[in-house]
Amino acid sequence: MLNSSHSNPSQMSLAFGDLSDISHLYSVITFLGFLLIILCNCTVISTILLHESLQKPMYIFISGLCANDLYGSSAFYPSLFVNLSLKSPNISYMACIIQEFCINNYAAFEFTILAIMAFDRYVCICNPLRYSSIITLGTAYKLMVTAWLHCFVLIIVHVVLTVRLPLCDNMILKIYCDNWTVVRLSCEDTTVNNAFGMFLTVSVVIGMPLLTFLSYVEILKVCAKSKDAQVKAMQTCVPQIISLLIFFASCIFEVMLYRFIPTIVPYGLRVIMSINIFVVPPIVNPILYGLKMKDIKVKIRRIFYKFLW
Repeated sequence: MLNSSHSNPSQMSLAFGDLSDISHLYSVITFLGFLLIILCNCTVISTILLHESLQKPMYIFISGLCANDLYGSSAFYPSLFVNLSLKSPNISYMACIIQEFCINNYAAFEFTILAIMAFDRYVCICNPLRYSSIITLGTAYKLMVTAWLHCFVLIIVHVVLTVRLPLCDNMILKIYCDNWTVVRLSCEDTTVNNAFGMFLTVSVVIGMPLLTFLSYVEILKVCAKSKDAQVKAMQTCVPQIISLLIFFASCIFEVMLYRFIPTIVPYGLRVIMSINIFVVPPIVNPILYGLKMKDIKVKIRRIFYKFLW
């Protein structure tokens, strides 16, 4: 606990509980999980980038989604591995701020890229004759860069508003740092932070899934009239819907739990649910797209055949 000098701590303490001897087992599992995520996502990204036939907007968006999963995982797993290996719950204040920026940026871009992918499928299925002129390869890259810059600026503002706050405690409720868990430790009024946080929640966590939902409503209307549209939608939209539902459920749990009922849910369940966004999407997304998207699956299979033989 800090005194009332209103100075920020040099170190933050994460909610690991009692780090017993079993922490070494957890550190091994963390390391292997991170390797699996790197392997799965890099396989999909490299397959798309190395094959000219996959240089299409839809696949560029998929590679962007996988790259973002790598980015988010890199902000979480190495830090967790170090804490578990050293049996230490501590993280420096600066490392905590960097981690919270990366994690919030990862979450914001994940929702945004899924909304862009839904719009891409909307144009492809609902306006197939105009698709190639509306969603070009150049447009796909511009959409991704614009989306990332948009999220980057929003989260930078979010973090700057947090850094200006003096803290009265150094105990983080999670096993990683995010913006709200740091803000709640402040000694002073956090109205501005809460207002901006609510704006981000409404515009990103709720707004982007809503735009995605509207795109799929229009797609379903077309699918009701066309067999071809139904086949195309099943092949390309189902993985996106699954990805969105998994990520949305995890983030809503985070918002509700840590803002309104942080102590009601048992500690073990809180930990499991809080790391869900770093475990499930980064593994499920490349597997979904690698197995569900026929073109990617064929190219991956050829790469492994060449490697093995």
